This record gives sequence, C-alpha cells and structure tokens, in this order.
Amino acid sequence: MQLIDIGANLTHESFHHDFDDVLARAHAHGVTRLMVTGASRDGSTHALALAQKHPGVLYATAGVHPHHAIDYDDATDTLLRELATHEQVRAVGETGLDYNRNYSPRDVQLAVFERQLQIAVDVRKPVFLHQRDAHHDFITLLRRYRERIPGAVVHCFTDTGEAMRDYLELDCHIGITGWICDERRGTHLRELVKEIPAHRLMIETDAPYLLPRTVRPQPAHRRNEPMYLRHICEEIARDRGEPVEVTAANSTATAAAFFKLA
Repeated sequence: MQLIDIGANLTHESFHHDFDDVLARAHAHGVTRLMVTGASRDGSTHALALAQKHPGVLYATAGVHPHHAIDYDDATDTLLRELATHEQVRAVGETGLDYNRNYSPRDVQLAVFERQLQIAVDVRKPVFLHQRDAHHDFITLLRRYRERIPGAVVHCFTDTGEAMRDYLELDCHIGITGWICDERRGTHLRELVKEIPAHRLMIETDAPYLLPRTVRPQPAHRRNEPMYLRHICEEIARDRGEPVEVTAANSTATAAAFFKLA
C-alpha cells in the first residue's frame, strides 16, 4: 500500500529535532510521497528547500495562508512567482479565506487570495486552497478563475454538504484529514465522504495539527505526523464501504495525477 500525504506542515518547528525519523516512520506506514505545505513567505521558501533535499519523496506548495495575508506585499508576490517556477513546487497555496479567526482583515484576505489565483493562472499550476467560514466569498472568487487554473483542491475540508457539492460542481478536488475522526465536530464528514467521487478524493494529515482522535494509543506529545495517514485512510475506507486497499490506490492515483508526480 502506497499513500501520498497531500498536506503536511513539515516546516513546523516541532519537526526540527527528529525530521529524518518522521520521514522514516511515514515510509514504514506506506506514505511514500508528501506535499510540504508552504503557508507564508519564509515557510514556502523552507518547503522548497526540504523538497530539494529529498527529491522524489517531498514536493512543495508555495503560498500565503489567509492568516498571513496582512503581510503580503509586492515583494511577496514576486517571491511566490519565482518559487512557483521550480519543478519541486507543484501547487500555489496554501491560499484562500478564513473568516473564523480573521487574523487578517477580510478585504485584505480577498485581495491576497485573488493575487495568488492569478499566479496560478500565470504559471499554469493548480491551487491548494483553505476555506473556513467564508464559503460564499470564497466560491464567488474561485468561480471567476476556475476555468483558467489547471486544478484546485480544497484542502482540509470540514464544511457542509452544500459547500462540498459546490466545489465538486467546479471540478475541484477534496482533501480529507483526521478531522473525520473527531466525534465532536467531524461526524458529518463520515457521510459526506461517500459522495466524493474516487477521482476527486485525496487524503492528508495536515501534520502537526489534527491528530486523529481515534488513533490508539494516543501519543503523549499530541503531535500529528504523516505516519498516521494510513489510519485516516482506514477510517475513510470504512465510511465509504470499500476495502482500504481501494481507497489507498484511488487516492494515491488521484494525488499523483493532480500534482503530476512520477
């Protein structure tokens, strides 16, 4: 069984002390390729550096998360455009809207999201998207650009069935994390994953965040890491009513095609 983690924040400081061990554990659990999420100027540069150091195993995205939109300027735009030209960078993002925290003003988030959508159009690469409590504004802006962007994945999907169907109608992919394992807030996803076509479903850990609550035993440090992608895949397979080998093979093939991985 081979798996692709489409979203792992491996630049996070919690991985600095045992990075090689994290990759080894991931490989031992079938996670053979990973997308390192770029979510800021420095984070995107670091993500590319990691991908260059681990060719064929790590790939990167380059973008600015809506939390950091307030820091986006012309120099940032220039940097992201340069990063996006590298072979190891396979998508623009993480970008989108987050009205749950509003760390950046909403008008700024919208402007920065649109600038990154334009980068994706210009470099002809897909987008790696974030949306929380902002579906109307998010889908409205995305619709304006969707036909000009090679692909789009709504990463760490946690929203409603209506939102999911809007994304599928726009020919977007859906990324499912360990949120589905959270009995407090993710149970609705167990029904919704049944509706996602196999060629539109991808899986991810969003490590070090969102440790699946159904992992046993729970690690004392509470850090999520890519090795747990297999557990997430098993949960999704059970909810979809199919063998885990089928979910694994389909999600891996879908991710490989989306990110153009060998």
